[in-house]
Amino acid sequence: MQRGATEVLIGDNNGKYPHGNSVAVRGVETTVLIDPSLSLWGRELPTVDQVLLTHVHEDHVAGLSLYPTTPVMAHEADAPYLHSLDALLELYGMDPSGADEFKQSLVDDFHFAPRPDVQTFGDNHVFDLGGGTTVTAIPTPGHTAGHTAFLIEPDSVLVIGDIDLTGFGPYYADAVSSLAQFEASMARIRGIEADWYVTFHHKGVIEGHAAFVEALEVYAGAIQRRDDAMVEYLAQPHTLADMVQHRFLYRPHVELPWADSAEERTSRQHLDRLLGQGRIVATEQGGFVAV
Repeated sequence: MQRGATEVLIGDNNGKYPHGNSVAVRGVETTVLIDPSLSLWGRELPTVDQVLLTHVHEDHVAGLSLYPTTPVMAHEADAPYLHSLDALLELYGMDPSGADEFKQSLVDDFHFAPRPDVQTFGDNHVFDLGGGTTVTAIPTPGHTAGHTAFLIEPDSVLVIGDIDLTGFGPYYADAVSSLAQFEASMARIRGIEADWYVTFHHKGVIEGHAAFVEALEVYAGAIQRRDDAMVEYLAQPHTLADMVQHRFLYRPHVELPWADSAEERTSRQHLDRLLGQGRIVATEQGGFVAV
């Protein structure tokens, strides 16, 4: 997709993980690339002056090593996790000493190279690319603490990163993730009217605010479905360990290095919500049961 200064570089398999959709924005003075994806490998690379990251995750920096001397910027809450491979693992909530296989995958499959030179920006920072083209950093934490959407003007394009509107639903299972913040971020961007919305995965480009809101509501509904599924499961008492094995985030056959820890962090956040809502109670045996 090309619109004014903005070009969406659709990834392989329509941006399905591990690939994604990068965005180039060309101003009169500066050209930036948002989220260099794995799909940039083997393609003709856009010439850019700066790389912006919606957040620091392996698939969003997989093309970063193609730009080893290009300045890269991430939100101040996420930037430290780009300093080293072990720092990135800490973001996921993984113990670096026990993640050798995944560490090797990050290097071999995602071309991860540390960028201790990463620069930072804060909430609502405006990047002036010259000629009236601007990119505004809109805080959308939850997926990570520094997850950021970028509003490109005057093209009226909102890049929303991993608020990706997939059938999988919101992901808030890292060590620095927050379900409550994710919900607040979805409410924030719901009110931003743009002509085009760009996700990093799957959906790609959505035209018009009405279509975006419709897709966002379906996507956000996964949170309520997880709540309800847990309450149904807790018709009989179960522990958190039981819930991790039962799986509410991934399907039972999915085997990933971070799956159990992601299930645990997801379930903990939902349990806190459900306890606060009075839908479940804690048992004397250390488990939980629906009321």
